Formats: sequence, C-alpha cells, structure tokens
Amino acid sequence: MSEYIIEMRDITKNFPGVKANDRITLQLRRGEIHALLGENGAGKSTLMSVLFGLYRPDEGEIFKNGKKVQVKDPNDANRLGIGMMHQHFMLVQNFTVLENIVLGVETTSRGVLRLEEPRDKVMRLSRQYGLAIDPDALIEDITVGMQQRVEILKMLYRDNDILIFDEPTAVLTPQEVDELMGIMKGLAHEGKSILFITHKLPEIKAVADRCTVLRKGSLVGTVDVEDTTVETMAEMMVGRKISFAVEKEDAVPGAPVLEVKDLSVAGHHGKPAVNGVSFQVRKGEIVCIAGIDGNGQSELIYALSGLMPIKSGQVFLKGREVTQASIRQRNNAGISHIPEDRHKYGLVLDYDLGQNLALKNYFSPEMQRHGFIRFDQVHTQADRLIERFDIRSGQGPDTIARSMSGGNQQKAIIAREINSDPDLLLAVQPTRGLDVGAMVYIHKQLVKERDEGKAILLVSLELDEVFQLADRILVIYEGSLVAELQGRDVTPQELGLYMAGSKKEATA
Repeated sequence: MSEYIIEMRDITKNFPGVKANDRITLQLRRGEIHALLGENGAGKSTLMSVLFGLYRPDEGEIFKNGKKVQVKDPNDANRLGIGMMHQHFMLVQNFTVLENIVLGVETTSRGVLRLEEPRDKVMRLSRQYGLAIDPDALIEDITVGMQQRVEILKMLYRDNDILIFDEPTAVLTPQEVDELMGIMKGLAHEGKSILFITHKLPEIKAVADRCTVLRKGSLVGTVDVEDTTVETMAEMMVGRKISFAVEKEDAVPGAPVLEVKDLSVAGHHGKPAVNGVSFQVRKGEIVCIAGIDGNGQSELIYALSGLMPIKSGQVFLKGREVTQASIRQRNNAGISHIPEDRHKYGLVLDYDLGQNLALKNYFSPEMQRHGFIRFDQVHTQADRLIERFDIRSGQGPDTIARSMSGGNQQKAIIAREINSDPDLLLAVQPTRGLDVGAMVYIHKQLVKERDEGKAILLVSLELDEVFQLADRILVIYEGSLVAELQGRDVTPQELGLYMAGSKKEATA
C-alpha cells in the first residue's frame, strides 16, 4: 500500500488571466495534519477545490492509496472519503443544525424525511469528537464557532477520512481557535488525515506535522514543521525576510474626532447589546475595542456606521452630532468602515473589482457626468489602488469580486476605505483572512493613517494585533466598557481577565 493516502501530481489549473496552480505536487500521509501555506491568491483554495471536485484540473493526476482516481464533482469526492470545510460556511441559515448536517445524504422512507437514525448518529459523533451542538437550533441563531462544528460534523457524518479545512480559524475567537486545534489533533489521533489551509504561522507550529508552501501558484517546497522556524516558513511564503514587529512612535493625540455619549443599542430578544457606552477617539491615535466575540462589538460598530439604529445616546463627529445621520451622510462627513463581514457589508460580489472600489465615490463629480458613471475614471482609480495595495486579480478592474480570494477581497475593501481619506476609520478585524506579508502591510497602513492625524477605532479578536497597534484599549464585556487601558502598560493575562469579566475598573 502507498505511503500516501492522497497524492496530487503536477496539478495545473488556469483561469482567465492567471495560472492559479502550476504543476503542483502534494502528498498527504495517513493520520497527519498537513498545512498548506501561502499568500492570498497563492493557489491554496484552488488546489483543494480541485481535490474536492469543485474544479477540474487542466493537467495532472490524483491518486488515493496509490490508485489513480477521477474526482469530477463533490459527490465523487465524498465517495472517496474526501470532505471539505469551506472558508465561508456552506450552511442554510433557516435550517436546523441536524437538517444542515444530513442535507444531500438524507434518509427517507416512501418519500418522507426520516431524522431519527441520523439524529442518533450525529449525537454519537458529537460525543465521540467533543463537538457539542444543539441539533434543533437554527443556524442563524448560533455562533460562528458553533457553525464551524456543524461543518466538521457534516464531514464526519459522511464518513470522510480525508478532511480539508480551508482557513478554519479566520472567523474564530482565540478561545475557539484553541478548541479547534484540540479537535484537529483528536481527529488525527483517530486516524483522520487533515489538509489545513492557513497563513497563520503559529497555528501551523501548534498542530501541523508537515507544511507545503505555495507562492504565486507554484510549489516552493514541503518541510517538517518541527524542524522549521516560523521565520523560515514566512520567508518561503513571501519570498523575502519578514519583520513581525510593528514599528510606531508613541501617539500624539489631538482633538476628539469621535465622541460617544451613553450609547445603547438593542440586541436580540430585547436584551441590550450595547449598554450606556461613552468614550472618545482623538486625532492621531488608535483606540482598540477588545473583547471576546459576541459582547457587543459588532452592534457598537454597526450603530456608529449607521447599519443599526441607536436606541439611546448620542454620537458626535468633529463636534457635529451624527446620531440620526444616514450612512452616506456619515461617509461624506468623514467616516470609513472596514466591516467584519466582507461579503454582507463590504462588497457587491457580482460587481467587478473596479465597481466595488468606486462604491463610495461613484456619485462624485470626478466619477460621473450628468448622472452617468465615467467608467474610464473608475478603471483609472482601480488601477491605482490595485497597484498600491497589491490586490491580486486575474483581469484587473474587470475581475468579478466573487472570483477573488478572500484575502484579496479584504484588500479591496481596505483600499477603498483608506482611499476616501477619512477623519475616522472604523476597522473591524482588518487583517482577517490576510497572509503575514499583507498583514504587516495593513498594520503599517493603519499606523501611517494614525501618524497623518486620522482617528482609528479598531476592533480585533487577535490579541497580538491589539498589543501591536493599540495606543489605548477599551475592554467590552456584555455590552459595557469595563476598562480603559494604555496599550504599553497592560499584560495579556490582565487583559484576558477584563475580557472574561473577572476584573473591572471604572473607565475614564
């Protein structure tokens, strides 16, 4: 029997204007966690989509247990024991957890859906792998971390023994990441073989046995993780040495740009999501809202940007009240917003890249004439931003946003929001889904904006990012601010106590 449960040999896949995979060979051993590392647009997801049958390769072959196989579609993949958890979950929001898990492999009797036996199997798998779920909960009512458990159970329910995780930690809290790492190790111990797409180097060091590195569609090499440093893998990924430290001088804050007074925002089931919050963000500083996901950060930002109504309280921008202003009025007044959900609030996925980059200024005098958009100007702006922010797109401004990698979609949003020259930048998880090279670049951009006198309100679930960027840290717990801390004076342990609600102080 072959040493490898899966071999992909000389896989090539082309799309219009770009060679996504160029003669890539990948070998997965039984029971190993094998990381697939690369920059945004390096071809990681494309290669795994070929293995899962979502794409047909232009060249190359796939072998399972040494025997050549054809993977024409995901049904073929499932028959071969290959399952894939996508970066953006493939779940039906108004179906229950159980209905989502069995979708596509339903048990029926005389045309009637039977859920008794599937329920028993799902709950057995849930207990076996430590994936606690409520089978009757609606997907729209559960957390992102719980949705990920549903995706994993979908693969296990189909008896998949080759599990593909595509950027599984991109939307998780630090606590959920630790939990997922434990689950992955448990799956490998049970004999599952895991392909783990990521660009988070500490996670690779934590769980992976080997790592294959791609760069711009080509294979750089495969290394044993235990014998390879984070710095070496980063250099393999981006082709140059990377400094992880964010270089910035101490902030010199100026006048208040954002003032929030006694702000309350209603949540689900009548319980307030934000409760009487007051704070300021001044020119030339980065203020970070830190907290465990689900403690009101999202609702606070939605209220400030105009995406959610304010129950009570006031919001001032440069001394002018904008509590009831529309989204466009807030944008025109100097607010930019990098949203946490790039698909729902950041992009029109079926528009091309040029149109998405013009969403905030298509109505301006330079971008339209007599009510008609000047597409030459749209393309000129797009070309400039593509080059400045290194947005990788096969057809330039004409690339459909949906076809771009998640990281490049994120870069497009950041480019558009910074391009509007805001006074206040609301940045929510701005480096979510970005590789280490792009992350360092975005961090530098945020510091540059701060040094140019912009006020930045950052929301991040990544504690490393909080400590590297924040001049001040506001900790939110159950919708209230429980601490105001100077970034350089607090330890991760102390911050964690505040985030968990174990410690509180009166905020300034």
